[in-house]
Formats: sequence, C-alpha cells, structure tokens
Amino acid sequence: MAQNTKNLMGLAGIPLVMVLGNSMLIPVLPTMKAKLQLTGLQTSLLITAFSIAAGVVIPLAGYLSDRFGRKIVVILSLILYGAGGLLAGLAALWWDKPYGIIMIGRVLQGIGAAGTAPIAMAMVGDLFNGAAESRALGLMETSNGLGKVLSPVLGALLAMISWYMVFLAFPIICGAVLLLFWFCTRENRQQKQPMQVSQYLQSIGQVFRQHGRWLVPAFFIGSICLFTLFGVLFYLSDLLEETYKIDGVLKGGFLAIPLLVMSIVAYVTGLIIKKKLRVMRLFVISGMFLLAASYVIASFVQGVYLLIGVLVIGSAGTGMILPCLNSMIVGAVKKAERGMITSLYSGVRFIGVAVGPPVFTWLLGISRSVMFYSIAGLTALFAVVALFFLKPQQDSREASGQRAQAENEQAKETEAMRQAAEILGLQAESDEERRRSEAVRRMGFDPNELVNRLLGEKKEKGKS
Repeated sequence: MAQNTKNLMGLAGIPLVMVLGNSMLIPVLPTMKAKLQLTGLQTSLLITAFSIAAGVVIPLAGYLSDRFGRKIVVILSLILYGAGGLLAGLAALWWDKPYGIIMIGRVLQGIGAAGTAPIAMAMVGDLFNGAAESRALGLMETSNGLGKVLSPVLGALLAMISWYMVFLAFPIICGAVLLLFWFCTRENRQQKQPMQVSQYLQSIGQVFRQHGRWLVPAFFIGSICLFTLFGVLFYLSDLLEETYKIDGVLKGGFLAIPLLVMSIVAYVTGLIIKKKLRVMRLFVISGMFLLAASYVIASFVQGVYLLIGVLVIGSAGTGMILPCLNSMIVGAVKKAERGMITSLYSGVRFIGVAVGPPVFTWLLGISRSVMFYSIAGLTALFAVVALFFLKPQQDSREASGQRAQAENEQAKETEAMRQAAEILGLQAESDEERRRSEAVRRMGFDPNELVNRLLGEKKEKGKS
C-alpha cells in the first residue's frame, strides 16, 4: 500500500473525533439535566467547558506541534481526550453527585481536542503537495461533515443504554483512531528552526497589522456561525424532548437534519468558489442575510417540524459561509503564516461554540422572541460589516503563481487541441496559408517568399 494512502487512512478519523466532542452530547443533555437535577445554565456549561478549553489551547497546540513534532502532539491529545471521557463516565457511574468531576473531564477533553483536527490539517500540508493536498483536505472535510451528521444519532443510540455511555464511548473511539494514526501516518519532520515564542507573537501581530481590517470581521463571522448553530441545536434538543416528547434515535435524526444540510451546502460551495475571492465574499454576505432571515421567520413559527424546516435555511447559510472563510484566510495569508492564523481562527470558532448554549439559555429565559430577534439582529449586523470590510486581497506571490499556472494550462490545452485538429484533418487554414497555397498552385512558387529571400540576400551582401 502506498505511503500516501496509509497517511490518509491514519489522518481521516481525527476530524471525526473532534466533532463528536460536542455534537454527540447535544441529544443527551436534557436527560443529563433531569438525572443530575441541573439548571439550564449548568447543562449548557457541559458544552462551554469543552469549547473554551479547546479554543484557548488550540494556538498553543499549534506552536508545540511546530516545535516538538505534530505526531507526538496528536497522540498525546487523543490520549487526553479519551481519558477525559473515561473520567466523566466513571464519575457518573460511581458518584452520587458527579457533576463537578464530569466538568473536569470535559475540560480535559477540550484540551485534548485542541491538538487533534487543527494539527491534522497542518500535517496534510506537510505530507501532501498540489492535487494530492487538495484531495487530502477534501477527505478531511468529508470526515468532519460525516461526524456532524452522525454524532446526534450516535449520541441518541448510546443514551438508550445509559446517559453516561456517551462519555464511556470516547476512550474506545479515541483508542481506535489513535492506533490507526500511530501505525499508518508517517511524519515529515520540518528542517527549519522553530520560532521562539516572542517571534511567534510578533509574526501574529504583523499579520493583523497587514490584514486586520478584513481578518477580524472574518474571525467574528466564523465564530457567530458556530455560536448560532450550537445555540439553536441546544434549544432544539430541549424543545423536542420536553415539549414534544420526542426522544432517542428519532430526536437524533431531527437534530441531524440541519447539520446534514449544512454539510451538503458546504461541499457544493467548495466546488463552486475555487479561488474566486469575489464569489466567496458574495457567498458570505448572502449566507449571513440568509441566517438573519431564517431567525426572524423562526420567531413566528410554532410547530416543531416547520421550525426545523425554517432553521434548515439558516444551516444552508452557514454552509455557504464557512468554506468561503476558510478559503479566504488560506488564500490571502502567506503559507508561512497560515498555521498560526488558522489555529487562532479555530480557537475563535470554538469560543463561539462555547458561548452559544449559555447565551441562548439566558435569552430564552427572557422570551423565545427575544432569543430569535437578538441572533437575527447580530447576524444582520455582521452581514453589513462583511459588505463594507470583508475585502481580502490574495497574496501577490501566490496570485501570480496561480495566474502563471492557469496561463500554462491554457497554452497546453490550446496546443493539444491544435495537434488533435491537425491529426484529424480539422485544422482550419489561415488567410496567409490559403494565399500561399493558391499562389503555389497557379505559378509553382510563392512570389512573396521569393521577394523576401532576395531582400534577405541583398541585406547579407550589404553587411559583408
């Protein structure tokens, strides 16, 4: 088996593990709330603890992977991730009041999650080039999307055994992914000297001085998308179970619908946008207005099935936005700076996930209409911000390289078509070729060619 294929096999499961950390818990949260006698805020903190820990540690994990190697950081992160789940599961099994220990386990899981998918993405850049890199990133995104869709159903299935089985499943999943990664993925160690912390911070500052006008809004928009997505899923999970008495796999299936739509739209968006910054910007602005419209409409909807249908519109908007932001950041920032900037971006997105459930709980405590109008206003505001400020410029060296590559490919295509036409006898003669052929047919020679030769001989004699 080729090493590239083995590398892909080892890397493919890592984004799946990171997604499961929150999404698999969403359908189980109402049951946890009832069993542990928690408040709405305490329940939401089970998501927040994981996400804040991951968001804070992701930039540090990126730096450590540059300094000590990516493979060791991923392995230790998977061990910590699984250990956090084991701690939370055993606490629920053995203690009468396990909430505090479960929270510690969730923090450990978040720290572990910081060194999984973001570092795996960096490894793809180390191990693959050109078209192979694009295919590998596509596989990683597919794994991420698959995790988003399957995780609510998987969480609901595990909850049928016991609500704490969702925690005990993490060591098993992380162990399987760890073994596959350990034996299949071979690391390419970087030869360059890693940056010191002070130099690392200076580089980040330089990037924001140069690109901050559009980069900061891009970070906020990405965070808001995840903030609203997980806030809505948290609200929907509680609504389905407590108001409509829909539980188990059926509830997991309902929660998977918005995530499935988001994943499909994100995949199609990735095929459309390619490297076109104007198209990306249009998709981001349209997606934000679509999000705002869906939340305004949702405030008037009462039935749960119609509500899910309306929220699917917002999920489509999120699917339009996220791939464009990823491509903007990668395309407009120099390759040497991408690792640190994408790590920061991932961290900010996780903060959005962390803030979503508690803020939605607080707003819902005021009223359902206030909740939907507030997030609609926030997304509409940042749609306007995107309209005026989200104007990235592609890195000049990369842009010129892409233009040269496109021109080279076009020239090759034109030459191939010409050769094929000649072989098939389909190549049309030019006016000059037709004139020459007609002269040779009538007089036996081309007068213009004869004159050019005579003039050429006179010039040569004059020079001599």
